Amino acid sequence: QVQVVESGEGLVQAGGSLRLSCAASGSIFSINAMAWYRQAPGKQREWVAVITSVGSTNYVDSMKGRLTITRDNAKNTVYLQMNNLQPDDTAVYYCTVNVRHDDPGRYYDVTYWGKGTLVPVSS
Repeated sequence: QVQVVESGEGLVQAGGSLRLSCAASGSIFSINAMAWYRQAPGKQREWVAVITSVGSTNYVDSMKGRLTITRDNAKNTVYLQMNNLQPDDTAVYYCTVNVRHDDPGRYYDVTYWGKGTLVPVSS
């Protein structure tokens, strides 16, 4: 079993910054990609950012230039630094972790989701 826990929730004023953290723990052989998604009120969940096992990153166009995703492999943790937040960025932010498991004789990958953390941005 793998647990994925986000942290960093807090009310932010427009123009402010916030850093989210997400830690994975449990039965982990290694971690492949780590990513963030968000779901705004009344909207579908959308992908926000990803970082691969070798540190390559990519971001949703609507937030490019305002986001930085990083990871600490020793801590199985991924971070999302968000700057110049706007009310439209208000959403529940979810972390996903693609974990490689080592079952004797074979490897297999599973993606785990956190429960989400609310980021309200006031105008």
